[in-house]
Amino acid sequence: MTTEIVTGDSGPELAAVVAGGTVDVLDFPKPGIVFKDLMPLFGDGPAFKKAVDGIIAHQSPFDVVAGVEARGFLIAAAIGYATGAGVVPVRKAGKLPRPAFSASYALEYGEATLEVHTDAFVPGQRVLVVDDVLATGGTAGAAIDLVEQAGGIVSGFSVLMELSFLDGRERLGTRPVHALLTV
Repeated sequence: MTTEIVTGDSGPELAAVVAGGTVDVLDFPKPGIVFKDLMPLFGDGPAFKKAVDGIIAHQSPFDVVAGVEARGFLIAAAIGYATGAGVVPVRKAGKLPRPAFSASYALEYGEATLEVHTDAFVPGQRVLVVDDVLATGGTAGAAIDLVEQAGGIVSGFSVLMELSFLDGRERLGTRPVHALLTV
């Protein structure tokens, strides 16, 4: 029996919680991709609470949480509720009804564009950006850039899981990155 050591920026206990709530799905969304499905983690109330509390403990203080579509919305809403902070969605292109900033980027399996309302943040507001997975860093970089374009100051960036073999953290340079689980 092999014992796999799990690591993350908030220690092995929280890393194990996230790892225990993750299922690998082969060939999704296309052949050759191993999708990390975190829905079991979201569906496990006590585990999800531990993950949210772990992000809050690491990232405070902040004024508002920006969640990246779509699973980042779930994390952001939970953090916002737990802390009393506001929540701002960072959406896929064409989903926002008012003027928005946009940023296009490359994914590990394609291209995409994200948007945020031009008035989403009060200038100088401290913004915690959250998503489920950090892969190549394209999505994270675009979301962070959008927060800054809209006048927010990124106080941190947190994910449940970092796919370290794709070097996304390096692509973000000196920006603060926090991952509960690193694989």
